[in-house]
Amino acid sequence: MPETTTRAAAQPLGAGDAVLAFDVGGTDTKSALIDANGTVLGLRRTPTPRDPADPAGAIVAALAGLAREHLAEAPGARVATAGVSVPGLVDERTGVGIFASNLGWRDAPLRSLAEDAMQLPVAFGHDVRAAGDAEHRLGAARGYGDVVVLAIGTGIAGSIVLGGHPYSGGGFAGELGHALSDPRGERCACGAVGCLETIASAGAIARRYTAASGTAVTGARDVLTAASAGDPLARQVWDDAIEALAEQLARLVAILAPEAVVIGGGLAEAGPALFTPLGERLDGLLSFHRRPALVQAQLGDDAGLLGTALAARDLAAALEAGGAP
Repeated sequence: MPETTTRAAAQPLGAGDAVLAFDVGGTDTKSALIDANGTVLGLRRTPTPRDPADPAGAIVAALAGLAREHLAEAPGARVATAGVSVPGLVDERTGVGIFASNLGWRDAPLRSLAEDAMQLPVAFGHDVRAAGDAEHRLGAARGYGDVVVLAIGTGIAGSIVLGGHPYSGGGFAGELGHALSDPRGERCACGAVGCLETIASAGAIARRYTAASGTAVTGARDVLTAASAGDPLARQVWDDAIEALAEQLARLVAILAPEAVVIGGGLAEAGPALFTPLGERLDGLLSFHRRPALVQAQLGDDAGLLGTALAARDLAAALEAGGAP
């Protein structure tokens, strides 16, 4: 399996059990061994395998191969557990991948498959919830008990922390990208019409500008550059995205009253060009509500892997204490 990057992550996790961590994405899988000092060793990105006949089995087999490689590179490490995070709908309690449209499984018993393949206890979860947990425990959401972490890139996904504890809703919570924004809008890849991510994701911003202008762009950054240079179509597309996102955040504030909303993913790289107008529009929509801090995520692309490692360490601690996995 070809490796495209290998490096050590900059964010240490502190002392604890040595664990393996795997953050499975639709295109690439990030993996690493975290040693007892909390150092992330051999972090690499490898293509996520595809097998329409057995999508879950192919990925689990690849993870087992990566596990052997990481263990061979760190022969002194006594690994206690592994962590595996995947996209889609995930039930952490049962260890089942309910549905992943990009990866092709339904109701796949991924935790038990991974445990059999690696011969290790496995902490299994959702990639964005793992990233949210890492931001809450190590990154931008530290110090907040009630917080929503959003990843805005090709799509939009979220992680909810209430009272300091992740909330998953049986695997269905946090899908802000599929909240209704425009009932007369575009059909989303999920099958619904007018989802937020058809307007406010980085992918949608690029797609909508290309459709409106006839000029192909490589991403949302190009649209923002054009808007800043005075292109009225680009400005309209960007403003529509800000408006849709602010409206959904206002609804979220009214229902959950988070202390902070942490935004990561590719769109967050716009910095003040995103956060300043988004905050101003949110202020205009709220009245008596608790206004959350809008905070840029800190952990970047490493967040999902770090959160997966934290889950693996939590599992190891529970097993050592004699508790249930």
